[in-house]
Amino acid sequence: MRILCVSDQVDPLVYSHRVKERYGDVDLVLAAGDLPMEYLGFISSMLNRPLLYVEGNHDLGRLAVSAQAYGRPEGHRLYAESFGAVDVGFTFVREEGLLILGLPGSMRYNRGPNQFTEFHMAFRLALLAPRLLWNRLVYGRAVDLVLTHAPPRGVHDRDDPCHRGFRCFRWLMRFAAPRWLVHGHVHLYDLADVRVSTAGATTVVNAFGHWIIETEEAP
Repeated sequence: MRILCVSDQVDPLVYSHRVKERYGDVDLVLAAGDLPMEYLGFISSMLNRPLLYVEGNHDLGRLAVSAQAYGRPEGHRLYAESFGAVDVGFTFVREEGLLILGLPGSMRYNRGPNQFTEFHMAFRLALLAPRLLWNRLVYGRAVDLVLTHAPPRGVHDRDDPCHRGFRCFRWLMRFAAPRWLVHGHVHLYDLADVRVSTAGATTVVNAFGHWIIETEEAP
């Protein structure tokens, strides 16, 4: 299985007439936030693959154009639905055999949209815990992949309030043991910056720009 992960920056390697040549063999597209909806529409239409996304802390401002076009505050979601993208924020989906959980937004730093305190995010995870247990009972595993905008605390995050990760994501990785956690939010400017790390049983991927996950393992 090949998964194209994108986040935070319109990547010229993806936003190209050669996108099908480069990524036409992917099975799934995951978007980790702060991307123009028109960009996701391009990817979806060119690759014709399932596209799942979570909203970042800047998305509501960036998506004002599509919201205005549809004349409703949730216009960006209606636009996403028009080309088949699925918002997985605070919900589970099963796609391409994978159990996927989406967690949107970032740590609160200026009371803007899609910002959460540690307590608020931990509370939302507590509400999802029964479903994790149900998945483990029915499928033999709680979740395969967690798609977030913000990183876990202490893995790829920064010390400034805006880019600090959530501690409760570390609890989630210990409790649910997903194979992957894919996040965005933290921009990478140096080839030496760490993009892929391991925390317990979980491979944590910073999807800034784009990244390909490849696995031969069956779900």
